[in-house]
Amino acid sequence: MNENITYKSEPNKDEELNNILNPLVKKWFQGKFKSFTPSQQYAVMDVHSRSNILVSAPTGSGKTLTAFLSVLNELVDSAEKGILENKIYAVYISPLKALASDIKVNLMTPLQEMEQLAGRSLGIRVGVRTGDTTQSEKSQMLKHCPHILVTTPESLSILLSSIKFKEHLKNVEWCIVDEIHALAENKRGVHLSLSLERLQRLSDHLCRVGLSATVSPLEEIARYLVGPTRPCTIVDIQFLKERDFKVVSPVDSLIDTPHGDIHHAMYDVIDKLIQEHKTTLIFTNTRSATERVVDHLKSRFPKKYIGNIGAHHGSMSKHARLDIEEKLRKGELKAVVCSTSLELGIDIGYIDLVICLGSPKSVARFLQRAGRSGHKLHETVKARVLVMDRDDLVECAVLLKSAMEKKIDRVHIPTNALDVLAQQIIGMALEEGWEENVLFDTVRKSHCYATLKRDDFNQVLSYLAGEFVDLQDRHIYAKIWREDGKIGKRGKLSRVIFMTNVGTIPDESFVTVKIGNESIGMLDESFVERMKPGDVFVLGGETYMFKFTRGMVAQVSASANRPPTVPSWISEMLPLSFDLAMEIGRFRRLMFERLRSSENRNAVIKFINEYLYVQ
Repeated sequence: MNENITYKSEPNKDEELNNILNPLVKKWFQGKFKSFTPSQQYAVMDVHSRSNILVSAPTGSGKTLTAFLSVLNELVDSAEKGILENKIYAVYISPLKALASDIKVNLMTPLQEMEQLAGRSLGIRVGVRTGDTTQSEKSQMLKHCPHILVTTPESLSILLSSIKFKEHLKNVEWCIVDEIHALAENKRGVHLSLSLERLQRLSDHLCRVGLSATVSPLEEIARYLVGPTRPCTIVDIQFLKERDFKVVSPVDSLIDTPHGDIHHAMYDVIDKLIQEHKTTLIFTNTRSATERVVDHLKSRFPKKYIGNIGAHHGSMSKHARLDIEEKLRKGELKAVVCSTSLELGIDIGYIDLVICLGSPKSVARFLQRAGRSGHKLHETVKARVLVMDRDDLVECAVLLKSAMEKKIDRVHIPTNALDVLAQQIIGMALEEGWEENVLFDTVRKSHCYATLKRDDFNQVLSYLAGEFVDLQDRHIYAKIWREDGKIGKRGKLSRVIFMTNVGTIPDESFVTVKIGNESIGMLDESFVERMKPGDVFVLGGETYMFKFTRGMVAQVSASANRPPTVPSWISEMLPLSFDLAMEIGRFRRLMFERLRSSENRNAVIKFINEYLYVQ
């Protein structure tokens, strides 16, 4: 248990923060903002002082600038003094590739504005390294490394195992982990926790900064951020925006109304809500539902939505996603339908209404989605949840109650995941030869492996070193050498195998969809297998006609104004969170007890109204 976790109870004064800012940064900041936000008042000084800190604050409260203001201040100050080094000063880790690109834009804009104020170039470089980064961009980064590196957990792991690039990661001063709650609760976060220890080994005095909008318990997340022994300060900004949340049924009776009628009524409600607001963001729980909703709205209300609505999800091409994000920022779209791809902090401009179609399956996810509306300080967060059946009605009503009472789902952080450990050990062996004791101590500095037993660690090393001879019959061979208490990489192809298999994202088989040489997105392989030439399907809210496949590429042609001829394609569904499931069970038990005790109908309705905030 890390006893060095503390809460910061008093904010710094604006005068103190202004005193640490370079005159150019101060002039830029005061020209853009009236004052410091609460999260900046609490955290900027700690980031400036290189103190580990976790900032939990609502969406739209200035968390990103909170983390970067001190970094930009340091870089601008060094540039003006002529002492800016060719090294990486800060590593920013994003859970999404799209978010990584967005952060680069949000960093380049302030830098360009400061250069205009200064009347000259400052020479500060920001670089994005993700799976979308081209080979020429990677080569350029080796020659002139970015001062701020924006990356994802998987790309960071690859960079740490890169012989040439690793040199640039020595003496990094800040590591910022954004949307930390989205990483901590799964094995992807376990993978990142070991990468942070590898980075810390290269940069002894690394300052770790965690940013999150909705997370609980904070102490556990802080331990995940810094490990079992290092100190960390928690900043919990509890100021609340005004909330306008409602659960909406499209019909008076979900029990007696046929499903087809409910379905039609739902689109009438969606259309009414969209027309009453300037910009609406609609969340579905699957990529297939995203495509279906866009297609239905275009078909039923062509005059309102042709060219005025967009789809956004992870299976669309990078170009298509960025185009939708840019149109949203410019206010050119009336509505955008997405799955989970716009939940996190991508800058998409002003949204005044969020619609959730069905239950978001967790309180934290609902608050994250709702927080995309009113994305400015002190503005009202407005969200509507549309339900299609009585089970969904119960689930969403309980979810709304938990959201209003601030009962956020607790994050459960995986520990001692040996599969992730095995993969990271291979990556660490690519860096250098290790003494087993040093390797074990390094791994145990991660919160996710603080209780790792030496026997389990040795078993993993034995497996990787090929000491289980019978596994060779299954074509599982040694990946490291191990002798005299030391380990190291084995084989010429070990680096290639590691680089192409890094990460913990579940395997999915996708086929790239192209018109000629232009990629427009990806489809599930099993869906493509069932298509025949001439079939029309929806992708990114547009219709395409399937022509043929060659390998893992499907060739299509644009199919203007032709309705789809095949059902929506398959995609993943969201799991129900444990805490929300428990709350739903509790409500159902209370209802059962009242119904069994033969309370009159009015008494039961009164209980429902009071318990669930129903009006």
